[in-house]
Amino acid sequence: MSFASWLKKRKWIVIGLLVGAILLSIPVPAGLTPIGMKALALVIVAFIFFITEPIPLPGVALFIAVSEALLGLAKPTAVAQSFMSDSVFFIMGSLMIATALVKQNLDKRIALAIVRVTGPCVDRIMLGLVSVSALLASFIGEHTVSAMMLPVGVSLIRFTSTDQRKVKNLSIVILLSIAYGAMIAGIGTPSGGARNAIMLAYWRELFDIEMGYFSWMKIAYPIILLEIPFITYFLYRSFTPEVKDLSPAIESMRLQVQEEGRMTQQSWTTIGIFLVTVLMWMTISDKIGLGITALIGVLLFLVAGVVRWEDLNNNVSWGTILIYGGAISLGIMMKRTGVAEWLSLSLLEWLEPTGIKSGIPLLAAMSVITIVFASIMTSGPTVGLLGPITLNVASLSGTSLMAAGFVTVISSSFVYLTAVASPACNIMYGSGYLKRSDFVKAGWKLTLISFLLLLLICGGYWSLLGL
Repeated sequence: MSFASWLKKRKWIVIGLLVGAILLSIPVPAGLTPIGMKALALVIVAFIFFITEPIPLPGVALFIAVSEALLGLAKPTAVAQSFMSDSVFFIMGSLMIATALVKQNLDKRIALAIVRVTGPCVDRIMLGLVSVSALLASFIGEHTVSAMMLPVGVSLIRFTSTDQRKVKNLSIVILLSIAYGAMIAGIGTPSGGARNAIMLAYWRELFDIEMGYFSWMKIAYPIILLEIPFITYFLYRSFTPEVKDLSPAIESMRLQVQEEGRMTQQSWTTIGIFLVTVLMWMTISDKIGLGITALIGVLLFLVAGVVRWEDLNNNVSWGTILIYGGAISLGIMMKRTGVAEWLSLSLLEWLEPTGIKSGIPLLAAMSVITIVFASIMTSGPTVGLLGPITLNVASLSGTSLMAAGFVTVISSSFVYLTAVASPACNIMYGSGYLKRSDFVKAGWKLTLISFLLLLLICGGYWSLLGL
């Protein structure tokens, strides 16, 4: 490869490093220390790399680790410790548990269970798909549920018609019901997504706040329940399905499941261990940590023989673990070097002329900023970069740290408009049944509705909880 070809493919590496070099060479702004300036330069360069992806995102995480040590932001041992915390164990364990569940190939059985409850009408099946995707994603994450439920949706489509052009709108509503249901519910419990683990780490490491599994659910789950009917309604209104009754498809699916026979003992064992792990998260994780609890679940899967280490080694995204370890580490460095506080003060000064100083207006501003960032660079890195800033803004303005954290995490799931910002949407888009424009048609309405529902929750339900 010639230098010109390399430069064309890697130009954002050069641009990012040049930006970093310029920042390190200019005078330190008032209120920021020299070490803080180094951290700010790293944050901005990492932000450029997260958006443009000139190298794979796990490589960006490695760049963060190396830069923290070389710039003297922390000693190598401290950098390593910031990459491997209970929150990172939690992310790793959750991905391993998800691998064990996906291995059981329960897609057609899940589809049949849904339609037995909903009946054959498309609008009710959509409601069932949104609800089941949301329920599962709130415990095991949107990317896992999307991978599990995509075959469910495709089965319903193909059993209805082998010619996708004849059921274009039906295909869209079925797949987006799964994607949007999984996407909005990833914030329902701590185990629903890595961004949740990141926020838990920030609360604990930066402000000494502990949050239990059930306490998180009590605060976050109501917005999921409110959004489920809105998603179903706006999807159905935006894409009127060509077929209203799926009875023939359901019967064909039922016959195929009968041919496969009953569920195996291994499948029942897997489901049982998963439920035990969820119960442990709700009861004992406050004492031993969410991450250690997740690893107990993984050990149970290995001891029972329902999953092999080779399955975990081959199917767990180790790069994903590294990405979130890097995001958490960068957030901790932002706090320690004073960058988070400096950026927070700058944001408050910028908002002051608008009259936005604290409370609901400030939380609304945080939500808008998070939605914009998450639409560009996905939810995990967004929470990783914005979390220390929004929490410090809340601390300086007298706004609830808990509310600010939840607004940041929840708003990062309002990325209905693009196929790339959400793992769930990305997986559905990769099926070939959807176009990028399909996400915009209903997505802008759902973004607006979700934002308003969040403000309603902030001013009402959370106030009653004393948040």
